[in-house]
Amino acid sequence: MATSSKFIHTNGGVGETSYANNSSFQSKLISKVKPILEQSLRSLYSCSLPSCLKVADLGCSSGPNALKLVSSVIDIVDSISCNLDNHDHEPLAFQFFLNDQFQNDFNNIFELMEEKGERLGSCFVNATPGSFYGRLFPNNSIHFFHSSTSLHWLSQAPKGLAKGTGLINKGNIYITSTSPPEVDQAYLDQFQHDFGAFLRSRAEELVQGGGIFLLFLCRDQNSEIVAPYGILGLALNDMVREGLIEEAKLDSINMPRYGATPEEVKQVIESEGSFTLQRLEAINTPWDEGLNKNNGNEDTNEC
Repeated sequence: MATSSKFIHTNGGVGETSYANNSSFQSKLISKVKPILEQSLRSLYSCSLPSCLKVADLGCSSGPNALKLVSSVIDIVDSISCNLDNHDHEPLAFQFFLNDQFQNDFNNIFELMEEKGERLGSCFVNATPGSFYGRLFPNNSIHFFHSSTSLHWLSQAPKGLAKGTGLINKGNIYITSTSPPEVDQAYLDQFQHDFGAFLRSRAEELVQGGGIFLLFLCRDQNSEIVAPYGILGLALNDMVREGLIEEAKLDSINMPRYGATPEEVKQVIESEGSFTLQRLEAINTPWDEGLNKNNGNEDTNEC
């Protein structure tokens, strides 16, 4: 079992390098897919609603994005409730479970709730630390799972690239055009293992008739997976040439993330078998959207 010190997590607080002040890209994506989220919730609860809707946001991180789902779900479900014949029922209550690694800055989230005066009503918000690649909740306890721009992070760097396996992604920290084909396969194997574990855990925790909404950072089948990590790898190689870091150390670094294709996501869902895929949609978005006014030409897919 890995120690907690080995987990990658976002910077807390509200400083210049904090996730809270460097997550505009994720915020843009959450806003962009809100209509799809609304459609998903309406499909699930078109006839009736539970007296207390229990929603879990997995990989919520910290900062204002962590509260976007809370406000969105309340608004959407309130609208659904108004269209149902439930005048004799008590007002709907909500319970939100915000999940991320133990090192996540959950205090920042609750401070933002107090500062911004979120319209919570009969709403209860809990922090649920832990890895979403394992169990987090009791059996049959959650009505709706949500995860946004989190599942591209793997539970660990691919096992196939571990020291002693003989496979080295030389000069790279991720998959690039110079990586051997076996490196790509090692990343895919790790993604399939992790995403399968994620789905099995959620299948146990979800109530009958519940649903899951997932937003991935994906890639097109024909595109490279370079993104910013290829650029970072080039900078690290320059540091090797200048003697600032050892070449062996660079060769031992592999980013624990994988941008799957929509087909790879679909394949894991179908082979794991716990869920029926109702909708899979890819949206092209510049990878630097929200970072500056002049967006680049390189796209990232979300599915």
